[in-house]
Amino acid sequence: MISSFLMVGQSNMAGRGYLNDVKQIYDDKIKMLVNGRWQTMTEPINFDRPTSGIGLAASFAGAWRLKNDQEEIGLIPCAEGGSSLDDWAVGGVLFENAVFQTKLALRTSKLTGILWHQGENDSFAGFSALYYDKLKRIVEAFRRELDAPGIPFIAGGLGDFLSSGRYGHYFSEYQQVNQFLLEFAETMPNCYFVTASGLTANADGLHFDAVSQRRFGIRYFESFVEKKNILTPLSKEMELIEKIQDRPLTKKEQGSLLEIDFARGQISLSDLEKKLALLKD
Repeated sequence: MISSFLMVGQSNMAGRGYLNDVKQIYDDKIKMLVNGRWQTMTEPINFDRPTSGIGLAASFAGAWRLKNDQEEIGLIPCAEGGSSLDDWAVGGVLFENAVFQTKLALRTSKLTGILWHQGENDSFAGFSALYYDKLKRIVEAFRRELDAPGIPFIAGGLGDFLSSGRYGHYFSEYQQVNQFLLEFAETMPNCYFVTASGLTANADGLHFDAVSQRRFGIRYFESFVEKKNILTPLSKEMELIEKIQDRPLTKKEQGSLLEIDFARGQISLSDLEKKLALLKD
């Protein structure tokens, strides 16, 4: 059965890394939920905005596959750019949608973890002081509604670049949010914190760039598999990313990518047929 992971939070969970800045990750055994059904993952996974791009989930899934080479993983994209903790309040639209989508996924998968990245929109005007209590209510409700009381909950920290970026004056409390996220991980059962230390942003100074998202996903997986907080960058992040991105593709996967190129108008029908004929196992 597919091991599924719910993706929740705001834009840095949805992903805003530039698609052309990294090699794509394509693997028949990495799925994403679309209209309640599993499709082979392509990026962007979480299409909440026209600006959606590379997020952390693809490299998380790729790292999971390195440990589980005969099994399938499924991603349930429910992140919403610009959303606050109040937007994620229990009973609200975002919360209810995430529960609904996950219950659809549970017909053909086993929920294995919840991936969370949110906090930029609660980093000003004193909102950070309420972060711990609001997040606690949300996490407890997810676990209750999904009948998953011990499900691992992995939360990533906010980037140190926030205060100096294009919208820096809005994020004066990002360090407080990070402290509450760490405190949450240290005091709540099966909850873990992943540092954003050393990660960099797009030119907007708000969204993690594509390479940083790949690195972040590796850290999230390390936290998940080791059941611990990740407080410093990992030594082999780039090595693992290269291994995931450079995985030899099966004939079926190569053919699927050619079909996608054809459907996007990037190659002609004759080129498609020639290239398909040349594929080898």
